[in-house]
Amino acid sequence: MSTADIPEGTVRNILEQDTLKWVFVGGKGGVGKTTCSSILSILLAQVRSSVLIISTDPAHNLSDVFQQRFTKTPTLVNGFSNLYAMEVDPNVENDDIGGNEGVDSLFSELSNAIPGIDEAMSFAEMLKLVQTMGYSCIVFDTAPTGHTLRLLQLPSTLEKGLQKVMSLKSKFGGLISQMTRLFGLDDEFGEEAILGRLESMKDVIEKVNKQFKDPDLTTFVCVCIPEFLSLYETERLVQELAKVEIDTHNVIINQVLYDEEDVESKLLKARMRMQKKYLDQFYMLYDDFNITKLPLLPREVTGVESLKAFSRNFISPYQPSTSRGTVEDVERRISTLKLQLEDTEAELDRHRKGKQKV
Repeated sequence: MSTADIPEGTVRNILEQDTLKWVFVGGKGGVGKTTCSSILSILLAQVRSSVLIISTDPAHNLSDVFQQRFTKTPTLVNGFSNLYAMEVDPNVENDDIGGNEGVDSLFSELSNAIPGIDEAMSFAEMLKLVQTMGYSCIVFDTAPTGHTLRLLQLPSTLEKGLQKVMSLKSKFGGLISQMTRLFGLDDEFGEEAILGRLESMKDVIEKVNKQFKDPDLTTFVCVCIPEFLSLYETERLVQELAKVEIDTHNVIINQVLYDEEDVESKLLKARMRMQKKYLDQFYMLYDDFNITKLPLLPREVTGVESLKAFSRNFISPYQPSTSRGTVEDVERRISTLKLQLEDTEAELDRHRKGKQKV
């Protein structure tokens, strides 16, 4: 079956899956993840009671895309009554996590003892915060692929780390209490307080980890462009998501060049042929995925109105302008060709004069 026979996919399946709680959007850097996640959150806000979009990319772009300043506190997006946005750094400092100084200092030591647990702890705190807010759907605008995969592995990392710590309780008995007394801390910062906090964190992370692995509650949307490196990265991402048991069945291919009626550039036509080769490979590799193709635009998509206008390509396939039959179209093309011919003749004339001088 050729790609021409395959019906183009949309993101309607995500909008119609009303059980979804977590939607991750990720891929290689520079492919348009933030734009796609922002538009997805706008579309979800039309069918859900409340939606939160969170940027976990240290190089935040949400504020630029929505043209509104966002912080680590959920903020209502201008023009909406049920769409909120926040930008968080997954590597928050201990004093951002909250709690008392004595416990946090021990948590800091703990984070040094178990690799990756500091990042996991801050991620857990963020998830705990989000859970209490009661949003019906949360969209994650993630960092480039490597960071995203580490982020998705954090619940498992933390679960294992906390199990390890809890197992030490039986081995070392009251050692933690002795340490807190040694450091001159009060009883409220003792063994029970620390283990209680660990226990509550473990409960949250176990719950979230279970939700992440449930395809009814969580899905991952891969964003890419029709080029070799992006195809390679997408395949790596899909394989890794399968390893951590996270559902993915949507691919968005951004920046696609279409053979519009007025494309005369040889460079663009060569680029289209290259893109077609990789588009064919995408359809071959992901024949059971919903593949949404988005056109390359001459301008950036920023601001709520532009995002809303571009969102129509997410719910119905983009149709390039191919009408070539009207008198106006033919006249316009003749005019363009005449200008190109004049430019070519002028260049040829310059070359002839140059040869005569030599």
